[in-house]
Amino acid sequence: MNEQSALNKRAWEYRAYEFWTKHHGSPEEKAAEIVRNPLACLKKHQTYLAHAAGRKIANLCGSNGRKAVPLALLGADVTVFDISEENRRYALELAAHAGASIDYVVTDIYEIDREKYGGYFDILYLEGGILHYFHKIGTFMSILYALLRTGGQLVLSDFHPLRRCLGAAGPEEVKYFDTELRRGDLAYKGFFEEEEQEQFPPVMLRSFTLSEIINAVIEAGFALERFDEHRGWNKENIPWEFTIVAGKKAGAAE
Repeated sequence: MNEQSALNKRAWEYRAYEFWTKHHGSPEEKAAEIVRNPLACLKKHQTYLAHAAGRKIANLCGSNGRKAVPLALLGADVTVFDISEENRRYALELAAHAGASIDYVVTDIYEIDREKYGGYFDILYLEGGILHYFHKIGTFMSILYALLRTGGQLVLSDFHPLRRCLGAAGPEEVKYFDTELRRGDLAYKGFFEEEEQEQFPPVMLRSFTLSEIINAVIEAGFALERFDEHRGWNKENIPWEFTIVAGKKAGAAE
């Protein structure tokens, strides 16, 4: 495991279960919400995953299972890959309370067993701000490509890189083209009391431009099928997230 992954694993195993319980409710409470309407829990990704039933889906960096469990309830065979044991604990309890079955593999994405999972999945589903945890985006995309079967589909949704330009007082504050690794705050650190925040370990991040992301998808061998930009979470008229849909065409190497 490289230094970035090791640092991020340590961070994501610090009070993550506690955060999910405080923020989303207990696994039992969250499960009751999901069971009422699994499809609605996929939110803006519903249309991309309308064909999920009966498919083998890899939910990479699947966190606490809040997307994997709805997909399983909709009839998909779901495997989560994530680096955090704390996330796994919440996700498996969530699945149990929802009456769903998911497989949860705790691993660094760079270390996924490609002999076992190579060409295995019909759909790869990634969402929620994960790309900045991977320094080598080309390597990352190549791993995704290797996991997907011929004819399969990648659904990748992430934070829009232009978010980094919003709110800047001037050009000198914009860090759009920065390429260095930097230490940052764990995503849920701000939900804890200020005096507790000092104890949180940092994460190590690397931001990418929109062209770096799209080109990495193409250069890995995927056939780009669709690129959508999404408004802010409260429908603000700003580019907040994006979704890429790409396929692995017949004749491609596994």
